[in-house]
Amino acid sequence: MNTTYEVQQYVQRRPRGQPFTTSVLMKYGARAAVDQALSRLANTGKIVRLTRGVYVRPEKNRFVGQVLPEPFKVVEAIAKKTNETIQISGAEAARQFGLSTQVPTQPVFLTTGQSRRFNIGGLEVILKHVSRKKIPLPESKAGLAILALWYVGKEQVTNQTIEQIQKKLTRPEFEKFISSKEHMPAWMSNTVLQYSNIKETVRG
Repeated sequence: MNTTYEVQQYVQRRPRGQPFTTSVLMKYGARAAVDQALSRLANTGKIVRLTRGVYVRPEKNRFVGQVLPEPFKVVEAIAKKTNETIQISGAEAARQFGLSTQVPTQPVFLTTGQSRRFNIGGLEVILKHVSRKKIPLPESKAGLAILALWYVGKEQVTNQTIEQIQKKLTRPEFEKFISSKEHMPAWMSNTVLQYSNIKETVRG
């Protein structure tokens, strides 16, 4: 097997803008041979090294040249490689649900792995270690809603806040959210229960 050829073929088939890790290439040869093949491709500009063990075949824009992927795509690739759970920060979750107007100036992600930092095209990305319970229901909108409420905090979460959450979720997603009280602190689950009771009374 020609490792350099196989790696080149893999990269050529890879969609532009979709990060990949070196781990997916180990089937093509020894680590040293794979690293050498990737180094050659990076030197010719066919791929870009985003962080340790993560590369991308960059998208091209006629006005700005190479376009690197969004940080979340990169951390998703890292998560697949390291088998850790990674999620956006509470601040970003609150912004997405319209509970905050602040736009984070620096990408911060929560991870069950080690805290670390890396740069993507000059932009520093932070991975912050938290316990697994601080990333509730990963890969679901319900989990993001809980994360957003944690960020907003006990004193600011009201029935109106829960109503705002409901507006941003589909019916199944909202039902999953209100039925996930085991992932919420007492103050949050009490507010969610109060909101649900009010809605039941209005419907009744």
